[in-house]
Amino acid sequence: MKYALIGCGRIATNHIKAAVANGLEIAAVCDIVPEKMGQLLAKHGLENDSSIKHYEDYIRLLDEVRPQLVSIATESGIHAQIALACIDRGINVIIEKPMAMSMEDADEIIRRAEEKGVKVSVCHQNRFNVAVQKTRAALEAGRFGRLSHGSIHVRWNRDRNYYDQAPWRGTWEQDGGCLMNQCIHGIDLLCWMFGGQVDEVYGATRQQFHDYLEAEDVGMAVVKFKNGAIGTIEGTVNVYPRNLEETLYIFGSAGTVKIGGTSTNNIDVWDFADETEADVSNKNLKEVTSNVYGNGHTSLFADMMEAVEQDRRPYVDAVSGRNALEIILAIYKSQKTGLPVKLPLKNFASTDMRGTF
Repeated sequence: MKYALIGCGRIATNHIKAAVANGLEIAAVCDIVPEKMGQLLAKHGLENDSSIKHYEDYIRLLDEVRPQLVSIATESGIHAQIALACIDRGINVIIEKPMAMSMEDADEIIRRAEEKGVKVSVCHQNRFNVAVQKTRAALEAGRFGRLSHGSIHVRWNRDRNYYDQAPWRGTWEQDGGCLMNQCIHGIDLLCWMFGGQVDEVYGATRQQFHDYLEAEDVGMAVVKFKNGAIGTIEGTVNVYPRNLEETLYIFGSAGTVKIGGTSTNNIDVWDFADETEADVSNKNLKEVTSNVYGNGHTSLFADMMEAVEQDRRPYVDAVSGRNALEIILAIYKSQKTGLPVKLPLKNFASTDMRGTF
């Protein structure tokens, strides 16, 4: 399957690693900073591969290379326009999170992909973490009983050096704050585990330590799910002196699970009323990861390739990406208005938060 990568920044190495692991034909890479392409390929021993074309203009890449699959790893603010350019050309696309910065763009991606028969997957790769997959299997088997409540805590550190690496970080137009950038994976997991259907969101955000940004560095929210369960969100980049944890709790009438580690990669608590022998090995499960992005990109790419070949929906489809985005934008709107926000959310964008802090 002919593949191209658009955007060669911080997360791009996981995309190339996943492409290589899945045997994709890497036909082209694209970045507006030419040296980034060479540096990325060199990191994976591909710097001398003359079959990989280099582009600074993604439209030229799409029209000349005509890949079957593209992944987008640029700054968040242009994810949607690149995705729509791919979709309009009938090209299947993997979009780094968030899929868009506005509900209007997210809905248009979904609408146009269905119209063109194109597959779209959003990079919520932590769904493929071993701990998460085991928890999901228990949930689908009904082992939790009736769901009561859950929470996600993303307690990380991002300092001035991180934000200085790229001027778009922390801006409302191109990035959003810690909820949109760092915490969206955990928010996706919470939403997914509790049925994906949200009734109401009430949130508050602050900019405590990062006054050189436009957006928030801490956010908290209460989420009411349509199945009657309730969830809480805590996301921040203010933890001193380094990343502390990304932890998901799920509480049911017959089961309790706590997924911990720095990126929801360990099982810290695994208790079920109907305990089996297999549960013993789950109680202290730890998945080794090389970085906070985890190992899930490789599995997500494999699933997307299979979805294209079998003409089925990807495991993490565009609707999944929209759901996580909608919760975050609802938190932003709640901060702006001081009121709970009923879903579905229409016509709201990260740029509507300009001037908040």
